[in-house]
Amino acid sequence: MNIHLYLQLNQKRMRIRDVNKIELVKEKAVELLVEVGFEGFTMAKLAKLCSISVATLYIYYKDKDDLILQIGLEETKKLSAMMLEGFDPDFSFADGLRHQWKNRARSMLENPLSCKVIEQLKTSTYQEKIFESMSETFKQTLGVFMDKAVANGEIEEMPMETYWSVAFGPLYALVRFHTEGHSIGGRPFILTDDILWSTFNLVLKAFKK
Repeated sequence: MNIHLYLQLNQKRMRIRDVNKIELVKEKAVELLVEVGFEGFTMAKLAKLCSISVATLYIYYKDKDDLILQIGLEETKKLSAMMLEGFDPDFSFADGLRHQWKNRARSMLENPLSCKVIEQLKTSTYQEKIFESMSETFKQTLGVFMDKAVANGEIEEMPMETYWSVAFGPLYALVRFHTEGHSIGGRPFILTDDILWSTFNLVLKAFKK
């Protein structure tokens, strides 16, 4: 084999292995954070879980804080993109809210561990750095959507916090019940399309003038 071609192929294999290793580290880091929390999380535990040396982790991350911060940023960016996928601020209020419910339900149900890590981050010292850009993105997109709905007489003007609580609080409660496998009083619970959209219709009625 041509030595130049051999070196190119070998470098390509090494890059693939490195990418696979980084993805494994991210996956196991999310699992470990959910299991033991920030206080119990250590680079040594993560390295053992990934079957690699601690030194290898420090090739990719400066320290534990850098690792958690980078993974937190990536997870929030991924879920934010899923939640806003295909969303148009020019949607009618009913269509826009329905689209948001569909996107948010899918993102949370398909990424339960990521959601748990993000919930942990919301009450951590990493909160400001991780959620600043995401909050601004949502504020801009949903702000335009709400302003248009108010201007068109579809809903009353209200603080963003009120809107979010009424619009998405019920959805997040349903997803939490589903993830935990039970609802109030320990009753078994599985989220179905019928439950999801009948709840959505009640939320929509709450906004109607």
